[in-house]
Amino acid sequence: MPELQAPLRAAALCLDDFEGLAAEVLPAAVREFVSGGSGSETTLRLNRSALESVTVTPRVLSGVAEADLSCKLVGGAVGMPVVVAPMAYQRLVHPEGELLLARAAAAAGIPYVISTLSSYPLEDIAESAPSWFQLYWLRDRAVVESLVDRAEAAGCGALMVTVDVPVMGRRLRDVRNAFALPSDVVAANLVGARSEAHVGVPGLSAVAAHTASAFEPAVSWRDLEWLRSRTRLPLLLKGILDPRDAVRAVQIGADGIVVSNHGGRQLDGAVASINALPPIVDAVGKECDVLLDSGIRGGTDVLRALALGASGVLVGRPLLWALAIDACGEALDLLRKELADAMLLAGCANVAAAARLTTGRA
Repeated sequence: MPELQAPLRAAALCLDDFEGLAAEVLPAAVREFVSGGSGSETTLRLNRSALESVTVTPRVLSGVAEADLSCKLVGGAVGMPVVVAPMAYQRLVHPEGELLLARAAAAAGIPYVISTLSSYPLEDIAESAPSWFQLYWLRDRAVVESLVDRAEAAGCGALMVTVDVPVMGRRLRDVRNAFALPSDVVAANLVGARSEAHVGVPGLSAVAAHTASAFEPAVSWRDLEWLRSRTRLPLLLKGILDPRDAVRAVQIGADGIVVSNHGGRQLDGAVASINALPPIVDAVGKECDVLLDSGIRGGTDVLRALALGASGVLVGRPLLWALAIDACGEALDLLRKELADAMLLAGCANVAAAARLTTGRA
C-alpha cells in the first residue's frame, strides 16, 4: 500500500475521485461496509440526486477577490463551515485511523467528531485534535454517563447524540458478506471491546448483531432531557428529519440539529437530507445551528446547503476514502478550494452571503 499512496493522492481532482483510489488498497468487504446503504439503497441514491437537483443563482460584479470561509458553529470559530462526521472503526481503512483524520481536521481548522465506536480511545483522539464527541444511546445507562464524563474530561467541545438508530438499518451488503470486524479493530471506548462484531456468521452482519445487543432501542425525549440536565457541553441531535422533532429538540435545550438520514444507512425510503433541510431551518433556524449531513461530495454541495439555510455541513465517506490512501489533508484542502471557488463564482464574500442566494430545482 505505501508505494501506491503518492501517485494515488496526486490523481485526486475532486472528492469523488478518492473512492476509486481507495478501491486500490481496501478489501472488498471493507469497501462495501463503508459505501453501502440500507435496504435497496433508495435513500443512499436519493441523497445525491436531490443535492444535484438544487440550483443556485449566482450574483455578479460583487467586487470580491477572495471569499472568507470562516464562521462559527455551535459558538466556536471554524476555518470553514464543515465538520468531520462521526464514523465508526476507522482503523478498518488505515492503521492510524481516527488519529490521522483528526489531525487533518485540526490542520484545516474544523471540528472532528469522535464516534462512540471509534477504534482508538476518545481521550487519545481528543488529545491529538480539537474534537466533539458523538454518543450512541446504550442499554447500560452507567456506560452512557461514563462516556459523557470522559468526553467532558477530555476537553471535547460539544456532544452530538445520534438519535436515528434505535436499531441498525438492514444493510444488505454487509449481510451478504457476513461482515465482521477483524481482531485488531475494536470499539475502543467500550468495556469488553471484543464483541459479537468480531464473530462472522453466514447470512448475518456481525456489526448489526453488536448494535442490537449494545444499543437501547427505546431511547426517548425523556432520556435526552435527562442528558441535557447532566452535561454542561453544547448539545446537538443528529438524525432529525421532521420539523416537529427539530422544534422539540430546541425545547429541551439542544444547541444544534444535524439534519441527517445517516447517509442512507438507516430507514430506506427516508427523505433526502437536503430536502428535509429548508422546513427545519424555517422551524428553528433562528434558535440554534442547523447542520446538514448525508451526501456531501464537494464544495458546490456545501454552497447548496448554505444557500438553503444550513449553518454548515458534515462530511463523511469521502474522508474515509481519503484516509485509506493517507490523503486526509489533501482531501480537506481540495474541499476548501472547491468551496472557495464556488463562493467566488456565486458572488459571495463570506458564509453569511451564501445564505442570501436564491435557490431552485433543476
